[in-house]
Amino acid sequence: MQFGIFSVGELAPDPRAGRMPSEHERIRAMTALAVRAEEAGLDVFATGEHHSPPYVCSAPATLLAYLAARTRRLILSTATTLITTNDPVRVAEEYALLQHLAGGRLDLIAGRGDTPDVYPWFGQDLREARALARENYALLHRLWRETDVDWRGRSRARLDGFTSTPRPLDGVPPFVWHASVRCTETAERAAYYGDGFFADHLLAPVGHYARLVEHYRTRYAEHGHGAPEQAIVGLGGQLFVRARSQDALSGFRPYFDRSPARALHWSLEEAAARTPLTVGSPDEAIEKILGFREVYGHYQRQLFTVDHAGIPLETALEQIDILGERIVPVLRRELAATRPPAVPPAPRHPAADHPRAHGHAAADRPAHHPSHHPAPAATRTAEPARPAPPRHLTGASALPPGRVGHTHRTH
Repeated sequence: MQFGIFSVGELAPDPRAGRMPSEHERIRAMTALAVRAEEAGLDVFATGEHHSPPYVCSAPATLLAYLAARTRRLILSTATTLITTNDPVRVAEEYALLQHLAGGRLDLIAGRGDTPDVYPWFGQDLREARALARENYALLHRLWRETDVDWRGRSRARLDGFTSTPRPLDGVPPFVWHASVRCTETAERAAYYGDGFFADHLLAPVGHYARLVEHYRTRYAEHGHGAPEQAIVGLGGQLFVRARSQDALSGFRPYFDRSPARALHWSLEEAAARTPLTVGSPDEAIEKILGFREVYGHYQRQLFTVDHAGIPLETALEQIDILGERIVPVLRRELAATRPPAVPPAPRHPAADHPRAHGHAAADRPAHHPSHHPAPAATRTAEPARPAPPRHLTGASALPPGRVGHTHRTH
């Protein structure tokens, strides 16, 4: 099980102090959060991608490359990569290069985003969002697994015998999670390709996300990737913890009152009861997070935002410390004790476990899930041919799904 934090990098005034950080301060704060996450023993830092105010991270690959040089063990991820408006060729190239620089400590969370204005800025049509997501991901999937790619599609110029460079590290592409707030088609795409599914898990009632995860697990099995419980699931979430629950509620209330959840006309107490929002003491946070397992089944990754709605850096760093000292060790122990053997751990690139070959420090836990390690090429049995994928999933040209080329170790 991986635990970590994510930041969307919005600029917002601290409602307690009334001060708005500068863009420079906000960017530096995001890097401080990542470094502290590693120091606290967390596993993942993820950053969003936005191209308009009030957000500061328009180039996540640049931020993550900087963090790759500042960290030794932390998995670096996007949250999300806009698969609709980014050119899949550039995504393939930039993140393969970053994967090399990070020694394999990189994955992607792909999604459509939530800012309609971005489509015309990048020459796309919002009305084609779902088609763009299908076609662009189909191409990205091929570019990381094939050379001399021929491509005909509607979203970009044709490709004739194109090979993206650099190739993925050791031939293993970055692991991809498909993120969704409400769209079952995104869960379907994750299931079809045998990729991970990441539920936004922020503002809606828990039951809403449970339906998406259940759809993904069911279809993952129907597409032949394994049993439903072997599907790779990640969850977002927001957390604010103090030693006493009443102090957590009073401390978080000013930030909640200016957050999007407030627009739903829920009180803080109602939102904490009905949604994944976790506000309380460490013991209360542990109890609530352990309860997610009963709703979604055993899952592989849990990320929290701790710097939302103007929460200052020093408070966000305190939240990371509490996670690392009081909460995550208990969660690791409790979840491991009840985890069935058939449930795969979280994905991790094999190179991250071999630092001498790639110049990075050793991971803190060895790989141990053989089902995600294909046999050597000389002995591997060829997969049976699969029928052509449905057009609504693939765009003009696609690679049949499955775990061909998927050799991430899991933790």
